Amino acid sequence: MKKVVVSQFIILLVGTVFAWGNFFYELWLWLQKRVCTVGCYAASGPLANPFFTPCFYGAIFFAVAFILSVVLLRSQLKK
Repeated sequence: MKKVVVSQFIILLVGTVFAWGNFFYELWLWLQKRVCTVGCYAASGPLANPFFTPCFYGAIFFAVAFILSVVLLRSQLKK
C-alpha cells in the first residue's frame, strides 16, 4: 500500500507543478497583454482572464488532491 501512496504522491506533485506552472505562464502573458497560442488560455479566446480558464480550476483541483495525498502519505509513514 505504501508504494501506491508514494506513487500517487509523486504523480500529483508533478501534475500540480505542471498545472500551476502553466497557469502562471498564462498569467504572465496576460499581464503583459500578449496572446498565448498554447494551453487553456488559447482555447478561451484572445486575452481572456486566466482566472476564468479551465487551467486555473484544474490547478486548484490538482493542488487539493496533492494536499490530500500529503496527508495520506504522512499517515502511512507513521505506521
